[in-house]
Amino acid sequence: MRLKDKTAVVTGAASGIGKAIAIRLAEEGAAVVVADITETPREGGQTTVATIVAAGGQAVFHSCDVTRNDDLETAVARAVEIGGRLDIMVNNAAIGTDTPLHETSEQDWDRVMAVNAKGVFLGCRAAVRRMLDQELIGEVRGRIVNISSQHGMIRAPNDFDYGVGKAAVVYMTRQIAGDYAEHGIVCNAVAPGKILTGKTGRAIAPEMLAYSQSRTPWPRLGRPADVANAVLFLASDEASYIIGENLMVDGGWMAN
Repeated sequence: MRLKDKTAVVTGAASGIGKAIAIRLAEEGAAVVVADITETPREGGQTTVATIVAAGGQAVFHSCDVTRNDDLETAVARAVEIGGRLDIMVNNAAIGTDTPLHETSEQDWDRVMAVNAKGVFLGCRAAVRRMLDQELIGEVRGRIVNISSQHGMIRAPNDFDYGVGKAAVVYMTRQIAGDYAEHGIVCNAVAPGKILTGKTGRAIAPEMLAYSQSRTPWPRLGRPADVANAVLFLASDEASYIIGENLMVDGGWMAN
């Protein structure tokens, strides 16, 4: 129960990595606001809230489009209603178009950047605004964990807008960490490698899986739980002197 009596907002928490993060935080005692456009898991099965509640945890669904500031502000407010404060903000929601530069339309670029870059900006801003007014608990007023990617540091093959958006997340994490550490706000990121989330289409096309396996020294590709455990660590008091880091959870991808 490392997060007992803590409140958390997780964006993009209906499916995949976000769902795993929300469930893991709840398992450790956090009350979780599941913020997403839809409550229906992309990969099917029980909803995030139902899964958490069935296990004895506390969670509520909040309809949230991360491109809309009001949606994120109200997600934070919902957490405060539940626990009196916002302890943890996880900015996970992201999309991609699977297109190289010359095939990326302005509309696709605007849509991806609105979610992957602006959405993280708005989520971080809403969290920081709230956390600045909170009392210190120990040394910390609140924690932000952003989900970046190894493709925020190296090319995302034929997914131009996704990679640029994730690079923005890496930069924002360091900027926010440096600006607000003195105020007791801890900001870090987790950079997943290839994670098998239940997505279909190009994400699991044979050539894409072969590429990912060739880049990953570990004998298997990633699971959502691998990312969730890293987020839990950064969201806990065990990570209080880790500031502005982009923690790789990639099976050695970036070492290869």
